[in-house]
Amino acid sequence: MKYKHLFFDLDHTLWDFDANCRFTLETIFHSMDLQSRGVHSFEAFHKNYIIHNDRLWERYRNGTIKADELRWKRMFLSLLDFRIGDEKLAKQLSDQFLDMLPSRTILFPYTMEILTYLRGKGYVLHLITNGFEKTQYSKITYSGIHHFFSEVITSEGSNSLKPHKEIFDYAFQRAKALPEHSIMLGDSIEADIKGAINAGIDQVFVNHLRIETDVKPTYTVHSLKELENIF
Repeated sequence: MKYKHLFFDLDHTLWDFDANCRFTLETIFHSMDLQSRGVHSFEAFHKNYIIHNDRLWERYRNGTIKADELRWKRMFLSLLDFRIGDEKLAKQLSDQFLDMLPSRTILFPYTMEILTYLRGKGYVLHLITNGFEKTQYSKITYSGIHHFFSEVITSEGSNSLKPHKEIFDYAFQRAKALPEHSIMLGDSIEADIKGAINAGIDQVFVNHLRIETDVKPTYTVHSLKELENIF
């Protein structure tokens, strides 16, 4: 068996971030009655939130903003699109969102089955995630997949972020894994695939969205079930 340690990404790879995020935002949109405050449509608010969130995460990965700023500013900028410059409201929304989101349990199809299959084959499974420690632990606990993973490496816990080599080195140390026996599985070319290349390990691009890329991962799958063809 060439690989022994399988390092998974969490959000957008196993845990369906987009579906869970949308459900949580919609719940808050109605409970906080944002429509009466001037946000005319949930669809528009959600679309703007995704744009701001992606941009701020890129800045966070590059080290130009801190986690706390990312958390509330994505809400503030989304409100500002509707001419609502209310920092207090943005922080309320952020607190509610971070409180509710980790308890959502929507996983990608075949997540439970593939993790069970891989464990049954004798692979040691771990997570490497750019998320926050408490949030990520809550996600895997509520969605019932916590017990599959020997080590859970977060950017917060490791003081580094994918694609930087340091988070992978930290993960190898924690997992007592050799790079030549390790492989990274994730949905992000920038964070997961390029990160694994930086760390000198093989990669599986979990391409749920069937995006095109010039990067050539070791393997590409379009669904989690296809991992059975590799492992």
